[in-house]
Amino acid sequence: MSAKTILVLGATGATGRRLVAELLARGHRVRAIVRSSSRLPAELRGHPQLQVIEGSALELGEAALAQALAGCDAVASCLGHNLSLRGMFGPPRRLVTDSVARVHSALADTRPERPVRVVLMCSAGVRNADLDERVSIAQRFVLLLLRFLLPPHADNEQAAEYLRSTVGREDAAVEWSVVRPDTLQEGDEVSDYELHPSPTRSALFNAGETRRVNVAHFMARLATDDAAWDEWRYRMPVIYNSEKQEGDA
Repeated sequence: MSAKTILVLGATGATGRRLVAELLARGHRVRAIVRSSSRLPAELRGHPQLQVIEGSALELGEAALAQALAGCDAVASCLGHNLSLRGMFGPPRRLVTDSVARVHSALADTRPERPVRVVLMCSAGVRNADLDERVSIAQRFVLLLLRFLLPPHADNEQAAEYLRSTVGREDAAVEWSVVRPDTLQEGDEVSDYELHPSPTRSALFNAGETRRVNVAHFMARLATDDAAWDEWRYRMPVIYNSEKQEGDA
């Protein structure tokens, strides 16, 4: 497999830094947009295959964002809101959605020779409107409250819906996949994990578990492996630790 160039958003987050490490370990070139390079792990800073761009996808000028995207094969977003009052309720409330939309607009303007893969980390609590993903009345009620009470949940829903309906399946600049982990766990080793087109359990009342490192591993596969991409392109796979792994933990 030839080396690819991947732009990572949210590279200093708990999942994003694992994704950067996974991509570099696979021999790919990584560009990371970060607010401060000092927040990257020491073992990543200075890696010859890593280019660090300080700023954010919302704040970079058009020319700078276009340069960051130039020649990229994929963009992987691990963006999320900090679990603090300011992070949850302060601006930007549409961090994920507006970043994805800005990347899409920049790619549409630059007209890449072939569509760029956009891999978005979301959550199992976000529904895929293309499928008949049934949820209980109780879960629907709680999700309705979350949309109004917790802006990050609404942001995740809107970002996934932007890719599904605004970008769609005929866009000349972008192809996409939305990765939906359930309750995120720490852990340094990749374990067995399962992939499903839709949730197999309630994200609210019977939540599963997903190691961050497993999410990073799968996102790296989507960004760089053609077979994985062909299977999950224009879909929203749900990822869980395998049941055997959960039982052994």
